[in-house]
Amino acid sequence: MQTAERVSRRHFVLGATACAAIPADLPREVFLRSPGKGTAVMAMAYYTRKSGGEMISIEERWSRSDTIDVAFLRRSSDYGKTWSAPVERKTGERVANGMLRRHLRGGWVDPRNGRLVDVWVEGILPTDDPLEGSRQWNVYYTISENGGRTNSGVRQVIHRGVEFDAKHPLPHVWTGKNSVMLGDRTCQPILGHDGAILVPAVIAPLGPDGKLSNPGGGYTYHDAAILLGRWRGRDLEWEMSEVLKADPSRATRGLDEPTLARLTRGRLLMVLRGSNDRKPELPSYRWVSMSSDGGRRWTTPQPWTYTDGTPFFSPSACSQLLHHSNGKLYWLGNITPENPRGNRPRYPFVIGEVDQDSGLLIRNSVRIVDDKGPQENPLLTLSNFYAREDRGSKAVALHMTRLFALPDGWEGDAFLYQIPVG
Repeated sequence: MQTAERVSRRHFVLGATACAAIPADLPREVFLRSPGKGTAVMAMAYYTRKSGGEMISIEERWSRSDTIDVAFLRRSSDYGKTWSAPVERKTGERVANGMLRRHLRGGWVDPRNGRLVDVWVEGILPTDDPLEGSRQWNVYYTISENGGRTNSGVRQVIHRGVEFDAKHPLPHVWTGKNSVMLGDRTCQPILGHDGAILVPAVIAPLGPDGKLSNPGGGYTYHDAAILLGRWRGRDLEWEMSEVLKADPSRATRGLDEPTLARLTRGRLLMVLRGSNDRKPELPSYRWVSMSSDGGRRWTTPQPWTYTDGTPFFSPSACSQLLHHSNGKLYWLGNITPENPRGNRPRYPFVIGEVDQDSGLLIRNSVRIVDDKGPQENPLLTLSNFYAREDRGSKAVALHMTRLFALPDGWEGDAFLYQIPVG
């Protein structure tokens, strides 16, 4: 941890209600600093055991969109107060038929048996164009019994049944034609009501001609699905839920970056990223779906609203649902006072409470965590984050890079915010 700063925020109006700012003395600390111009650092830290202070941090260095140049892992045994020396984790390797790229997504601890499940995405990109991932990405994982110090070895997520293999890992997915991938770091696994491990994922769909389909005409297009894992001995057996599809006339890039939470009465909530990319006249919303059967079937996605039924604007960006030990369910992401255009603006960044009966956002709970300062670049990106409950302070610990704060392009330090919650 390095220099502490104070967050500058403002109030803004959501419909007829002002959105309050978290107290202005909320500090943010530089968690990991950028090594120099042209490089942005994105980072996260997660616990590796059911209790205690053992953690792993992932540092990723970026010099272009959707590509991690290199990653470094560090370990802590004291709740992140001190860290070991960094160890490189390769995220790009030249191979015979292209560039092998990896996107790390961190780990999740099963609260029942303490096993750490690490998940990530990788694929071979023939010309190292990130868009080639739409045909090449697959999901991989390891299992550790000792907090990540050793693991089971690399395994691919493959649907149970003899008809599935590495080239056809899931229903509707054939490597080389299309792909399955995890969203951003916010798309964390959860434990379902029935004991399954639920991993939110997205699929690049195929059309009737067997080629990638983009019915919305946006930059990319995805459907959503849930990967359900169940323990069989010391490994996981996988199956996939039904596929959730958007109305492409309302969400031009489909459904992306799902985040999950448990609700009351055995139900599950999924909040998804939408977009009005290339059709800015469309309202840009979050989309929501629910399941009552453990995550296998889902309701038709609808615009997410406040508990009073009012929709709100949100850009095409990741978000996260987070259960807290205080019994509350929080949502973190971007809400804008005016309709966004595609990905922008990705500020202000807010936190709000979700009603666990309706699955809707409680309007008067929404608070601004960070926002663009008066002299900062309008391209500022407050996104690509990861949130967790701090086991010591019980605050919501938010890892987020303030990307494009300066007009120099790919540059930005990784910050750690401590958000007080009641």
